[in-house]
Amino acid sequence: MTDFLKGKKQIHFIGIGGSGMYPLAQILHAQGYAITGSDNNETVTLDAVRKMGIKVHLGHNAANIDGADLIIFSSAISGENPELKAAREAGILTRDRAELLGLFTSQHDKAVCVVGTHGKTTVTSMLVHILMAAGLDISAFVGGKLKILGGSARLGSSGIMAVEACEFNNNFLKLDPNITLILNIDEDHLDFFKNMDNLRRAYSNFCNLTSDLIIMNGDCINTKVAVMNSDYRKKIITFGFAETNDYYPKNIKKVSDFETSFELLGETITISVPGVHNVLNAVAACAASLHLGADLSAIKEGLRGFTGAGRRFERIFEADGITVVDDYAHHPAEVEATLKTAKNMSYKRVWAVHQPFTFSRTKALLDDFAAALAIADRVVLSAIMGGREVDNGDIKSEDLSVKIAGSVVIQDFEGIAKYVAENAESGDLIITMGCGDVDKCARLIAGRLGN
Repeated sequence: MTDFLKGKKQIHFIGIGGSGMYPLAQILHAQGYAITGSDNNETVTLDAVRKMGIKVHLGHNAANIDGADLIIFSSAISGENPELKAAREAGILTRDRAELLGLFTSQHDKAVCVVGTHGKTTVTSMLVHILMAAGLDISAFVGGKLKILGGSARLGSSGIMAVEACEFNNNFLKLDPNITLILNIDEDHLDFFKNMDNLRRAYSNFCNLTSDLIIMNGDCINTKVAVMNSDYRKKIITFGFAETNDYYPKNIKKVSDFETSFELLGETITISVPGVHNVLNAVAACAASLHLGADLSAIKEGLRGFTGAGRRFERIFEADGITVVDDYAHHPAEVEATLKTAKNMSYKRVWAVHQPFTFSRTKALLDDFAAALAIADRVVLSAIMGGREVDNGDIKSEDLSVKIAGSVVIQDFEGIAKYVAENAESGDLIITMGCGDVDKCARLIAGRLGN
């Protein structure tokens, strides 16, 4: 891959607060490049960017790119963005963030790319914790914040890189994976892929890029079909719950609300994040870690010390018997897994405060969302966050609410926070859910409860 960073000094990020942009800025900042950025909304991430000494412009304006000799943008940035247009008109080199991540993966001998519909951030984070517990000086790119990284990324010297890779818009096909870890393949991003055949084909193409090893969920039919239909014919390792896999957990036991133990390869391993789905995530991380040279003692230490990534069942507030948790769940399968885990904990009632993300996903999976959210005792819906999509008026949160008995729709976060704080009781677990900015709502609820 051509090194388009060669000779560049000042790099501007359009949308620097995005979960896929912030870690790239961290890596380039660590390499000594002068970085600037812009974004539309104030976020906790922008605060973190500024603390690195990076200048951030609020709002997009052509003047923001002054002095830059390379522009990085993401799939969320329109071709009509004034900064992107100005850069192209001025002949400044522009690259999307997936190309930059692809360059980084090509510069590592053992780039482990974690892909799948669910669990990517958690498994990549577990992998980071294990490999660092093993004393390996790894590079990392994670879509959530980790205390151990002081953000979402790090630059190491070992040649190993743990990468969370996103399939949307075929972005992962710009990467250079040595090891591919496939967690699962489920219906998502159908606004782009249109159907499951196209989605599986994209994963098959990603397998074709893999140079050394595929570690795959042997229990997932779609994953097996994608790998089988690829041209990849080298080593394959499987993990799952079934004993037919190379790696599988035994004797799974709930230790406490936030701890679960299981046996793997004759050792008892304890994870400090709740839910059986996280046992499977841990097994996937174990399989990759062992191949990269970590031993079982490092695995046990790393997993015990991992208490979750930012926005993954992240505890925001605990007082007077009420707990507020924020979670990134934005697909029915993720919502179901999160709420089933919550219902298996020792709380009296579970609240789901859900911000639907994108009109197309909400419409396509409406009944599935309704069934998953109905697991909660109380359901509050905000307005749909359109993200990259335009609202054509054919789907709204009320269409989801009518399918969930007792649910309410409150359009704005301030209104939701007021309603939840006035109706919450001791023993309640309140979970804000979604991949938009619903974490702001979690903090508003916490603020009202704290007062």
